[in-house]
Amino acid sequence: MRYAITAPFRRANLCHCTRCRKHSGSVGSAQGRVPAAGFTLLAGAELLRVWRPADGGMAKVFCRVCGSSLFGGSWPDGEEVSVRLGPLDGDPGITIQFHSFASELAPWEVPYEDGLPRHDGPPPPRPR
Repeated sequence: MRYAITAPFRRANLCHCTRCRKHSGSVGSAQGRVPAAGFTLLAGAELLRVWRPADGGMAKVFCRVCGSSLFGGSWPDGEEVSVRLGPLDGDPGITIQFHSFASELAPWEVPYEDGLPRHDGPPPPRPR
């Protein structure tokens, strides 16, 4: 499976929502958002599996061969693609800027003392 990111990331966060924790099997999902026009699936579409929650939440796209969480959000029809930072081989050119769903930290998780903004739910909408 290969994809290209040809636009800079707009923002990056660590999401602690219950769904991201369960999907990642860890503290959450480190992800960066790129404009849809800056994301191209190059090869391996047949290897992808998409899970969409019944409540209309964000899509989760993963590799059916290795199980890696790859991207999601409103892919493929939305304005942005939420790219998981873990599978990237190189420097994405961005670091985590905030925590989302910080109120949903797991009881076993150590609270973060990194000085980054924390949102109890999703972050406020970005100005256009």
